[in-house]
Amino acid sequence: MSKATIAFFGTMPYDKATFKAVNEQYGFDIKFYTGNLSLDNVSLTRDADAVCVFVNDNVDAELILRLKEHGVRLIALRCAGYNNVDIAAAQRAGIAVARVPAYSPHAVAEYAVALMLSLNRKIQRASWRTRDGNFSLNGLMGFDMYGKTLGVIGTGKIAKVLIGILKGFGMKILAYDLYPDHAFAEANGVDYVSLDELYAGSDIISLHCPLTPETEYLINRESIAKMKRGVMIINTGRGRLIHSDDLIEGLKTKQVGFAGLDVYEEEEPYFYKDKSDKIIDDDTLARLLSFNNVIMTSHQAFFTEEATQNIAHTTLSNVLDFVEGRPLVNAVHD
Repeated sequence: MSKATIAFFGTMPYDKATFKAVNEQYGFDIKFYTGNLSLDNVSLTRDADAVCVFVNDNVDAELILRLKEHGVRLIALRCAGYNNVDIAAAQRAGIAVARVPAYSPHAVAEYAVALMLSLNRKIQRASWRTRDGNFSLNGLMGFDMYGKTLGVIGTGKIAKVLIGILKGFGMKILAYDLYPDHAFAEANGVDYVSLDELYAGSDIISLHCPLTPETEYLINRESIAKMKRGVMIINTGRGRLIHSDDLIEGLKTKQVGFAGLDVYEEEEPYFYKDKSDKIIDDDTLARLLSFNNVIMTSHQAFFTEEATQNIAHTTLSNVLDFVEGRPLVNAVHD
């Protein structure tokens, strides 16, 4: 068993419980810290072999230089996305970066469906009403998903599971991907189309593409204008895929009929924290939360027992491969 040291940041109670249990198979010295990695606490990484970070740890070039000074040789992301790490700076510093490319595509796909159903059938509003003794159906009208069209942007593992679920609902599927999987499309009755065709033809649009310079603010004033009036937009990917102010404008004009958001472009100060006794001073976030046709949740689509176990196993396996000199199969390169 390796005794390499891992400095673990952004620790939540469930992180600590899961990683401690899984680490019994690996034997690492894991030092858990509740704060996100920053210049204020980077001194905690001194003499660590690896740092373990999550989606809200912003590991920029300056921070990477400090990690190098402290002897850190690996940044182990316990998530699939890596837009929060300056990969080029890490490569210049000689620090490897590894991620968890897939932990449970079923968890995220099922959550996207839950958002669709909850928005469509007004389940959240209906539950609040009946708790208050209001059993009226006024304002709770939904629509049959059968026969409607789903537009999927990005057709990786999560999107393919989602497509399988919604084909079972009897939905037509349009898809867009820079690297289309034509064999999958043919086998599953999926039509690859241009983005403009997807916008124009979809009743529900679900985002499953990575955040890159090309996809940042993919959903904006111009793209929203091309969509069907009353479209439902679901985002379980990354917050900056959507320009929030443009989404708000679309909601106000009713061009966008519903939005299910498990991520937000400026989520770091809020998500994974209890802010119930504070005033939300992010005006955009506060406005999104005020719409009764918007459901926002705290980046929890991945959060199942199976997914957290897979995240821990893959993360620690990445560290073990690195310290024992084996190829880093989940390495991230610029």
